[in-house]
Amino acid sequence: MLDALGSFLDRSNLSPHGICLLWRPELIWTHVVSDFVIGLAYFTIPVALGVFVTRRSDVAFGWMGWAFAGFILACGTTHFFAIWTLWVPDYAAEALLKAVTAVASLLTAVLLWELLPRALALPSPETLRRANAELVARIRERDEALDALRTAIAERERAEEMLRQTQKMEAIGALTGGVAHDFNNLLGVVIANLDRLARAPLDATAERARGSALKGAERAASLVQKMLAFARRQPLQPTRFDANILIGDLSELLRGALNATEPPEMELAADLWPVRVDANQLENVLLNLAVNARDAMLAQGRPDSRRATIRTRNVPAAEAATRAGLRAVDHVLISVTDRGCGMSPEISARAFEPFFTTKAVGEGTGLGLSQAFGFAKQSGGHILLDSRPGQGTTVEIYLPRDREPAPPPAIPDAFTPAPHLPSSRFA
Repeated sequence: MLDALGSFLDRSNLSPHGICLLWRPELIWTHVVSDFVIGLAYFTIPVALGVFVTRRSDVAFGWMGWAFAGFILACGTTHFFAIWTLWVPDYAAEALLKAVTAVASLLTAVLLWELLPRALALPSPETLRRANAELVARIRERDEALDALRTAIAERERAEEMLRQTQKMEAIGALTGGVAHDFNNLLGVVIANLDRLARAPLDATAERARGSALKGAERAASLVQKMLAFARRQPLQPTRFDANILIGDLSELLRGALNATEPPEMELAADLWPVRVDANQLENVLLNLAVNARDAMLAQGRPDSRRATIRTRNVPAAEAATRAGLRAVDHVLISVTDRGCGMSPEISARAFEPFFTTKAVGEGTGLGLSQAFGFAKQSGGHILLDSRPGQGTTVEIYLPRDREPAPPPAIPDAFTPAPHLPSSRFA
């Protein structure tokens, strides 16, 4: 065995490869440079493959990269041995190196062919791109569905809050109406007996006491009427009229309620639709709103800007249907806006509750807005409040449009003198 190996490695009878090239320099150096460049390239490629496979551990079949690195490294070594054998006839070592390279190449080829079906089964970049696009689309759809769900939940919560508020106001209204009705009957008895006392002779002290008692009873009766207005049990006398005319005639009273030197600013819509409500109650509502606007602007420290703004406009049925609590019919909008201190959302939510007020004790009964709420509801309309702290408050009163034709003017008989017909803005 050792003799055979020694005979295999014996190079004493061999000549270097350069002899075959007759030691021609151009041939020698062409082989040297070419084999050196190829060998150097073959040595750098495995290094690059090793770095890539090491740093990208997520790459599929990374072990195949190491197989390629070993095969290419062996090939590069054969090129360096080709340079060596130009001068040294070490052909046995070169043969052994080529045998190792042959085994490495065969093993790499076998592994590659076995790997080919699995490699072909891997998704292509285009497939991954389409899958990624589909995934992005599904994520977008999911986000849109989540947004729609959040919107639906928010709308449901708002609807539930509105329902709870409506139920609370209905319960408070029923309680207030019952209490006010019974209290009104008791006040009727008290006032009737005080009137009877007025017919009897009384001394000065008793007369003053009777007068004070009568004033207190009348104030209580006025308070009861406001409670009945909130409970929607007050007797109304609806008439057909133009709200613009009523507001114009009421401008001086509104200026007095505002304690201002000029009447409130008015932005009255032309060709305003007529309404059929109780004109006196609407006047009371507007005066109450003017008083509230005055107090809000005084609280804001703006005594020089107490010119509340009153606006009117027609609200078609389609727009009215989008408002909370409004029927899909034409409405007339009357709004009162101030530039006062405004209200927080918590206070705005309770603004229409009877006896709820932010004013000091003795400065308000808390029935102004509740009376307006009851009047609007009893008239078939609605009232909304938009208030922001430090920016002011807008109260919107929606009254249904009166579609009944106006009665024709009466024609007096030719032989009967026409009676004097007093002019009325509510006719």
